Amino acid sequence: MSEWHVYIVSCSDGTLYTGIAKDVNFRINQHNTGKGAKYTRGRLPVRLIYQELVENHGSALRREREIKRLPLAQKQRLAAESCH
Repeated sequence: MSEWHVYIVSCSDGTLYTGIAKDVNFRINQHNTGKGAKYTRGRLPVRLIYQELVENHGSALRREREIKRLPLAQKQRLAAESCH
């Protein structure tokens, strides 16, 4: 079984982006070199503020969707309460 991570980054314009990855550090590097999501390309650099380990790809997709539906304040609270 492969492990996946759900993560939130803070973009340079103050917005948040939520994504999934098997290797979060590699993915953050992709974002910061302009090879990540289209959303983050114009908002560099990004900074990791939250990550959560999930057990598989399906779980990662479901959790990503849950987090994306949260209001901004709840996403910020989630990040503030975690140790990453």
